[in-house]
Amino acid sequence: MWTQREFALEAKPRGFHLVTREIVDNLPELQELRVGVLHLHILHTSAGLTLNENASPDVRRDFAAWADAYVPEDFAWTHTDEGADDMPAHVKASLMGPSLSLPIARGRLALGTWQGIYLCEARDRGGARRLIATLNGE
Repeated sequence: MWTQREFALEAKPRGFHLVTREIVDNLPELQELRVGVLHLHILHTSAGLTLNENASPDVRRDFAAWADAYVPEDFAWTHTDEGADDMPAHVKASLMGPSLSLPIARGRLALGTWQGIYLCEARDRGGARRLIATLNGE
């Protein structure tokens, strides 16, 4: 089976947000697959996706603190068309990446015990973020 679906994640403020449940809720076809792959791609240049630890909120705060320190707004950016957070958001999105490929087993994402999908929102007000999800499996 191949299927593809586009959907939006709710708008979130700048930071690292666990969105595993929101993604799964938008993919009812996932339950039909015994084995397969989910490919997720975010359709934006100022937000990214990553897979990491889903238990401690400290991880999310530390990610955000690192990203803001490593890619500061008070740098000599020349691309500032949409504000001070514009170019830093593009850099952060490139560092995190736009896509994930995840295994499916027995109708569920086959993630590790402490793994979750993060939306890495790099803008102060990025708005709803659109994803394309492609499911393949049997």
